[in-house]
Amino acid sequence: MIKKKINIAVVGLGQIGNYLLNELNTKKKDIELKTGKKIQIVAISAKNRNKKRRFNINKYIFYKNPLDIIKKKKIDILFEVIGQSDGISKKIVEAALKNKIHVITPNKALISKHGDYLSNLAEKNKVNLEFEAAVAGGIPILRTIKEGLATNKLNRVYGILNGTCNYILTEMEKTKDDFSSVLSKAQKLGYAEPGNPKLDLNGYDAFAKIRILSSLAFNKRISKQKCIMEGIENIEYKDIEISSQLNFRIKLLGITELINGKLFERVHPALVKKDSYIGNVNGVMNAVIVEGKPVGESVLQGEGAGAGATSSALMSDLLSILRGNIKFPFGIPNFKRKKPKLYNDNNSSNSLYLRLEVRDKSGVLSGITKLLADNRISIQRVIQIPNHKKKSASIIIITHKAIEFRSNKLINSFRKNKNILKKPVLIRLF
Repeated sequence: MIKKKINIAVVGLGQIGNYLLNELNTKKKDIELKTGKKIQIVAISAKNRNKKRRFNINKYIFYKNPLDIIKKKKIDILFEVIGQSDGISKKIVEAALKNKIHVITPNKALISKHGDYLSNLAEKNKVNLEFEAAVAGGIPILRTIKEGLATNKLNRVYGILNGTCNYILTEMEKTKDDFSSVLSKAQKLGYAEPGNPKLDLNGYDAFAKIRILSSLAFNKRISKQKCIMEGIENIEYKDIEISSQLNFRIKLLGITELINGKLFERVHPALVKKDSYIGNVNGVMNAVIVEGKPVGESVLQGEGAGAGATSSALMSDLLSILRGNIKFPFGIPNFKRKKPKLYNDNNSSNSLYLRLEVRDKSGVLSGITKLLADNRISIQRVIQIPNHKKKSASIIIITHKAIEFRSNKLINSFRKNKNILKKPVLIRLF
């Protein structure tokens, strides 16, 4: 049983760390009311103590090197909010668990890479490793899978897992602005990293979350296989406009499922029907859809970007620990989590949206349709939009279902075609 007075350390004082620290300080009475425990912040650490913040840093509890906290202070619970997959993030979490300190983190990069090792450490030392905030911001999806749906046999989890990308795609559709303009706006609003937002935009962030969801949903170890991972950097307003005319919206989806017992994970932009549930999740909202038996389909939706949503999940983990629950980090004992058998993504199939910018001259379209036929990909619909000023045209093709390896061969064929002026755009239908 956890003692009544609880010593807490917060490592990392960026946007989320600052918000969390304020929540911890202002909600002490509420926490005591709901758990019977008094919390006190006895150590904080950040790269730069003198950085301008909304509050003053107490120099008596500040540590430049977070590892010194473990050596010099008696800590019960440590929040790691630095965000690296390795380096000091891994070192401080590892040190805390080895010293029987509960750890709470929103660090999806760390958990998706080292979650198996760290969860084993937590189990050995009979402490909690909590990471609800690592997936889908304020949506309690991990706890729902671990506890609410614990006796269900799940077969698929999918959804919108990156609020930054969803905001950008929504705002492009609404304002008709180009990608770079909307990205700049997202950075000013704090939805995208001000320096380098690449990990949000290229699909990595969503893919790290999918790997955590896979492990929890299917009771497997975290997969390490390279899978389909594409972001939204190449989406232009033109694609959003054309998709809308075809009664679709573009969403960045993360999908994990079992196909004949084999794990198939991927992240990529997808055309979804305008009247579908997922097609109407907009702005920074995330949505996760869980399919299984006997529950059927469960839907959770909420804010997925921003310090407030993340801190809400961090505080939820804190209260869970304060109530005295020692739990397996991935829902079942580590030794029962088996290495997943992996589905060959080359065998997957999707209908495709293809946009080609081409020279506007006779024979170009027939050459393109021949390439599709050569790769055994059949056409459902073709739209041609001429640009007489530039002597070019946009050719949009919707295909019937095509096997992934044939789609890749087709794109390579397009790249060699001198009549195609730009990198082809390929978006899968979902």
